[in-house]
Amino acid sequence: MEMVGRRTRKQTATRLTAGDWTAAALAAIGRGGLAAVAVEPLAAGLGATKGSFYWHFASRDALIAAALQRWEAEHTEAVIAEVEAQPDPLSKLRALIAVVIGSTTIPGADSIELAMLATAGHPHVAPVLARVTARRVAYTAELFEGLGLPPEEARHRALLAVSAYLGHAQLAHATPEVVPGSDAERGRYVDRIIGLLTAR
Repeated sequence: MEMVGRRTRKQTATRLTAGDWTAAALAAIGRGGLAAVAVEPLAAGLGATKGSFYWHFASRDALIAAALQRWEAEHTEAVIAEVEAQPDPLSKLRALIAVVIGSTTIPGADSIELAMLATAGHPHVAPVLARVTARRVAYTAELFEGLGLPPEEARHRALLAVSAYLGHAQLAHATPEVVPGSDAERGRYVDRIIGLLTAR
């Protein structure tokens, strides 16, 4: 019976994908930063062996790089793709603010973002964070330009919008009781942000 159990665990481990490992690495980053990404604890959490890890990744550094790439894709490019489904710049801007503010209500969702900022100078994180920030500011500036603002003013307002999101994420993480709690409150809050950011 014990041998069957061992064999089943081994078979389960070999079925893990690279995506399973990057998801586990991101969750670990959210809990404890880059220092929490360690192969043996991740393997234990996944019910896997170190052999399963090395089937997909050459090293811990390779796993971290893949996890950060996944974070970039899911937390920036996927959000932009979702927002782009809206019909006009104002609708897109409102959807963008609503999505990113709403994401801070998901337990643990903002912790990865904050862990990235806390390790902004790390050689793995710095280029990804720089690329993500530039992409977010540039995309948001495009939306403001679409509303008729000149490029320089559009960029200023984009910086304000991104800063507001990061500040909100920090508050939602550290003192969640001070940010809007219900869907209705968040809706009014988003409307207020949009009103301030688009005021002429």
